Amino acid sequence: MHKFDRYVLSQLMVLFGFFALVLVAIYWINQAIILFDQLIADGHTAGIFLELTALTLPPVIGQVTPIASFAASVYVINRLINDSEINVALATGMSPWRIARPVLYFGLIVAVLMLILCHSLIPNSRQLLRDKEQELSGSIAAQLLKEGTFQHPLDGITFYIRDIDINGQLRDVFLSDSRDDGKNITYTAENAYLVDASEDDDTSVLKLVMLNGLAQVIDENDLQLSTTYFENLTYDISSMITPVAQKRRRIEGIPTWQLLWQTADIAIEARDTEGEVLEEAHLRTENALLCIVAVLIGYGALIAAGYSRLGATRPILFAIFLLVLVKIVESSVTDPVQNNADLWPLVYLPSIIGLIMACALIHIAARSRRVKRTPDQNTPDGPQGAIA
Repeated sequence: MHKFDRYVLSQLMVLFGFFALVLVAIYWINQAIILFDQLIADGHTAGIFLELTALTLPPVIGQVTPIASFAASVYVINRLINDSEINVALATGMSPWRIARPVLYFGLIVAVLMLILCHSLIPNSRQLLRDKEQELSGSIAAQLLKEGTFQHPLDGITFYIRDIDINGQLRDVFLSDSRDDGKNITYTAENAYLVDASEDDDTSVLKLVMLNGLAQVIDENDLQLSTTYFENLTYDISSMITPVAQKRRRIEGIPTWQLLWQTADIAIEARDTEGEVLEEAHLRTENALLCIVAVLIGYGALIAAGYSRLGATRPILFAIFLLVLVKIVESSVTDPVQNNADLWPLVYLPSIIGLIMACALIHIAARSRRVKRTPDQNTPDGPQGAIA
């Protein structure tokens, strides 16, 4: 690789890493705060929080990668122009097409990273996250172990826990059972804990062991109240835990090869159209191609504008405007592809249009460069002026 290419590529990679790190931190922290509040409120541990936040990281990286690549391209090219390094390269005989080569290398590297993310890491993380959320939603902690809340897991059952200590012991437990006609039993206990009494994996038997409490039985027919103090009492709460039905897979978490080769079966399983399935499969590649489009449009807009004392605000805004047009095209092809699976090639139309825009900008820069280097026939610098 030419020294100039290595120099520009190294600058692009360093700035890309910086912008990607900053954007990932912003997006990830915002999601982590919301997730932390939900998990802690449901009584889950910090280990569960770290596991879930780690699973949300690949989709976040996939979201910020195109933005970070565009920002790196614009920042580096603008700095090279302001430092006259681009002008020096042009003066040595390099054309804007030749200078675009390290930018293209950079776009290809980012595209390969996006392909790995979109086809492997992101689908796997989303499926694992969905499985983990389903597991947590069916856990005891999610359904019963909520501090300071009166819960009604079944008709006629009221359950309350004032506090749960770090050892998992329940403090100040209240349990009211009015499922029997004409009888209401209320249990109160200072402390309690849960015991898994399952004898095999097929059946789940959960016991609530209450310590130092009082059982009050109200006979509504005779209007009599009887009380019993106990040191320990065991209550079966297996019926309070509602088994969670297995959720169907979503196309976002299904491997690409299944989306492409088992389209009809996946559409039935996920309850989506075949067009939506194929769109999801091809969008994973299209998102990688858009990274190349983003860096080339950023380069093309700045190289076509050249150096200006007014700064690079206008060409940067123009590049952003072009990217917005590309996203508008992407949105416009969504409905046709989802309604008709045979139109899946339209998914790649935004990248094609974006590449045409970038090539047009570089062509304008190269043409203007050739015009400047070709002296006019009627000027003193032309052939007639030289003869004179």
